[in-house]
Amino acid sequence: MRLPYNDITLLRIIVFFVFFLSCFQTIHANGYRVQIGDQIKISLPGEDSLQPPFDVDKQGRIILPEINAVFVAGLTENELQQVVSEHLSSAFKDVSNLHIYVYKKQMIVTVHGYVKSPGEYTLSASSSIQLALHAAGGLRSGAQLDRIQLIRDGLTQDFNYKQYLDTGSMKALPSLNSLDIIFVPSSPITGNVEMEFDPLKVADSGDAAEDKDAIKVFGEVNSPGSFSHRRSINLIDLLMRAGGVTRFAGVEQIRVITQGNPKLFNLKKYLDTGDNSLLPLITRGATIFIPKQEEEIKSGSNMVYVMGEVSRPGAFEGKKGATFMDILANAGGPTRFAESRQIRIIKSDGTVHPFDLTGYTEGSVPGLPPEINPGDAIFVPEKTDFNEKSWLKLPPNRTVRIIGSVVRPGRVEWSQEMSLIDLLAHVGGPTRKADTTNIEIVTSSNKGEKKHTVFNLDNFINQGKDDSKLPTLQAGAIVRVHDLPQDPSDNKVQWVRQASDKSIYIFGQVGAPGRYRFTDSMNFLDILSAADGPTRNADLHSIRVSHRDKGHALVSRINLALYFETGDEAILPQVKTGDTIYIPEKDRIWIENSKESTIRVLGAINKPGRYRFNDSMTILDLLAQAGGTSANAYHQKITVVNLSCCKDQAQTFDLSKFSRTASFNDLPVLRAGDTVYIPNKSESSIEKMRLVLKDVFQLVSLSSLLGLI
Repeated sequence: MRLPYNDITLLRIIVFFVFFLSCFQTIHANGYRVQIGDQIKISLPGEDSLQPPFDVDKQGRIILPEINAVFVAGLTENELQQVVSEHLSSAFKDVSNLHIYVYKKQMIVTVHGYVKSPGEYTLSASSSIQLALHAAGGLRSGAQLDRIQLIRDGLTQDFNYKQYLDTGSMKALPSLNSLDIIFVPSSPITGNVEMEFDPLKVADSGDAAEDKDAIKVFGEVNSPGSFSHRRSINLIDLLMRAGGVTRFAGVEQIRVITQGNPKLFNLKKYLDTGDNSLLPLITRGATIFIPKQEEEIKSGSNMVYVMGEVSRPGAFEGKKGATFMDILANAGGPTRFAESRQIRIIKSDGTVHPFDLTGYTEGSVPGLPPEINPGDAIFVPEKTDFNEKSWLKLPPNRTVRIIGSVVRPGRVEWSQEMSLIDLLAHVGGPTRKADTTNIEIVTSSNKGEKKHTVFNLDNFINQGKDDSKLPTLQAGAIVRVHDLPQDPSDNKVQWVRQASDKSIYIFGQVGAPGRYRFTDSMNFLDILSAADGPTRNADLHSIRVSHRDKGHALVSRINLALYFETGDEAILPQVKTGDTIYIPEKDRIWIENSKESTIRVLGAINKPGRYRFNDSMTILDLLAQAGGTSANAYHQKITVVNLSCCKDQAQTFDLSKFSRTASFNDLPVLRAGDTVYIPNKSESSIEKMRLVLKDVFQLVSLSSLLGLI
């Protein structure tokens, strides 16, 4: 099958393009020669040591493993393939698949002189002078752009880099070769001392430094220096060439010396009138000095003085109709450190008038700002700052002192618009150890009498009360925020400091006895938990609470064990601050309780002593509470002595028989004050008879023995 005509034409074009491309690559490969700085790539399958690219060093060599140095600079790629193959064939057996080519075309250029980072740099083969300077960090301020040098093979060539910057023409720059050296000289204007250099000031400042006829301008100008004299030059021209006056310049007292004759020039007056006749004559060698404004003392009957925390304090010339706001704005207004509530106007007659600028801007101060007349002074004081001791500058009759557990205790300037909440917020609020239920406030009345107030901040916040319920504060007051008491088991000194009328005392068998902070929102179980609860030796049946707020002696007894059994809240007592709680020890019942309120257990018992007894108990409960009878107890003759109104009565109880019959009707009746005695087996009749018989047998045996003798 034959191809169409169009397809045959397209196929011929493709074949021709491939042939042309291969010829171009061959010509290009044969045309480029290896130069110093290039990277050579060697591809030989199976040889990992030849994989990394090899740099052509300054001697034009590459260092091959097992071969050492091979000179390659100036070779084409075909010559490079042939030379390297010959050297590698001596160390490698099969080099038939060897391929060698230029991996990266680079050059080594050195940049010296007035650049930010002088040194040696490796650049691409197509790099220019500008790229070399960029690699060195760029030119430094003060570099001489029109005399940069290019050093190649010992020959130096100057070129004008500024011409390139002005025109953008690359013809002004020479081409770069490997191992070229670029040197950037410094401008003669920089002198022999390293310093900050501003090229914008070079045009006029110091352009006549060595001219004896130069005009010298110094003082409060932006660019002082010596300037060449020009025909019809005037003082305004010279000030403009010197960069103009600074904001500190005293333009009303400029001094001009011409031909040894000093004169004063008022630049402000000239600018206000535009009268050219006021300009002084400027001759060759003249000297012009602009002093600082602070060196002048402005005074006069038309001056208004602004001092303190304003942006531009000083003396200002008053004008008819100028108001307080005009003058304050002319001084730049108050700074962020200004106490604008306490501005003072000092009148020319010596009287002082306070003015609240903040209140006026908020609308809380009626009327207009004070009238300012010539000779008056406005003083804006510094606000109080906790980081400094500026609050000491305020008199005590204008401050409130706050001490204790707040973040920043100290003395705070007081305003009638503030409240106790504002004061606490201003000092950072109470600390986490603060007792906010017991804030003490001391204020003074108009008659000088001291008034003491205790404020509960927790109740105020929890109940959402109105601000009218806050205690009244005034300048000169003292506010104290107490610390919460520390754990009494850790630090006895701290809890002793707390007020006794705000505490409850707890003693006896608790984990941490002591004095504890108590509030109306707490109850008996709260204070018991604060003391780490009862110990295992605590007698929960006979807890005593001494109520000290009744005006007379009153002691309550609480059976806490019964509360735990029933959960009846009515069993728990109502305790208040000042009360005392005592939890006795179980093993001390026989000492602490009278004999009429207990039962004594004696004899062959494991734990003889006094025991508490009630109507719900029996003799079996009592014996169990006493640890049970001992091993040699005589259970058949347990004696119970009953205490009665007339005379004591005794009865016996057979515990062994009860254990066989389990008849509870045989149990003796016990009441508080009775005595229970468990005899020993040695006191039984059988034991006594056995001892008598033993004695008889011993006598008979002794008689028989004597008869035999």
